[in-house]
Amino acid sequence: MTQSDAIVGHEHEHHGAAQRGLGMVFALGVALNLGFVLVEAAYGVIGHSVALLADAGHNLGDVLGLAIAWGASVLARRRPSHRYTYGLRSSSILAALFNAIVLLIAVGGIAVEAINRLSAPQPVATGTVMVVAAIGIVVNGVTALLLRRGRHRHHDLNIRAAFLHMVADAGVSLGVVLTGALILATGWLWLDPAASLVVALVIVAGSWRLLRDAVNMALDAVPAGIDPAAVRDHLAAVAGVCAVHDLHIWPMSTTETALTCHLVIPAGHPGDQALAVLAETLQVRFGIEHATIQVETGDPEHPCRLGSDHVI
Repeated sequence: MTQSDAIVGHEHEHHGAAQRGLGMVFALGVALNLGFVLVEAAYGVIGHSVALLADAGHNLGDVLGLAIAWGASVLARRRPSHRYTYGLRSSSILAALFNAIVLLIAVGGIAVEAINRLSAPQPVATGTVMVVAAIGIVVNGVTALLLRRGRHRHHDLNIRAAFLHMVADAGVSLGVVLTGALILATGWLWLDPAASLVVALVIVAGSWRLLRDAVNMALDAVPAGIDPAAVRDHLAAVAGVCAVHDLHIWPMSTTETALTCHLVIPAGHPGDQALAVLAETLQVRFGIEHATIQVETGDPEHPCRLGSDHVI
C-alpha cells in the first residue's frame, strides 16, 4: 500500500466515523423528542390543555423533520448507480427544503390559533403547562446542542434546518413558561396568544434564510459561499488558458459542490497532472469537490456550440 492510499483510507475511515456519530445524534434526538411528544400529549389530556395538545402536534411534526433529515444523511452516503450517477446526495437538499417549509407552516398554524385566542382568551392549566414546557426546554435544548456540533463539523444545510427546528421549539417552550408565570401573577389570559405571536415572528425571522438557501440549492444556484466571478478569474489565470466558457457551479448536496467548464488552451491538453493540480486548488480555495474540465484548442473551424454564456 502506498502512502497516498494509506492517507485516503484514513480519510474514508475518519469520514465514516463522523457520519456514524451524526447518525447517533439524529437517533438520540428523535428518541428524546418522540418521548417528550408522548408525555406532552398525555398531560394535555389530563390537564384539559388545548395549548399542550397543539404543541404536541407541532413537536410531532418536528420529530418527522428530524427523521427526514436523518434519512437524508443516510441516503447521501449511498453509492452511485447506473440510474443515479451522482448517488442520492441531493436528497439532503430536498430534506432541508421540506424542513424549512414545514417550519413555516407550523408557524402559520401557531399564528392563526393565537389570533383566534386573542379575540376570545380561554383559561389555561397554567401550572401543568409550565412544568411540561420546562421539560420541553431541556429536551429541545439538549437536541439543539447535539446538532450544533454536527452543524459546525459538517457545514450541512440539512443539519442547520434540524438545528433551527430544535432552537425554535426551545424558544417556544421558554415563552410558554414565562407567559405562564405572568398569567399566574396577573390573570391576563391574553398574554398566552400574544406571546405565541411574538415567538412566531422570531421563528420566521430565523428560518427565512434557511428557506431561501434551500430553494436556491434546489434550483442549482451557485452555493452562497462561492463567488463565481472569482472562480472564473482563477480558471482564466491558469497557464496556457485563453478563454473560459460553459462554466457551471451547483450543489450536489448540502455539503458538496460540483463544477463543469470548458477551458480553451491553444497549445492543447496540458496533461493529467496539470488538471489534477487545478482540481485540487478548486477544492482547497473554493470548496468545489467535484470538478469536470473539458479542454479545447479553439479551432475556428470547429467552434464550441456552448461558447456563449447564454447557451446551456
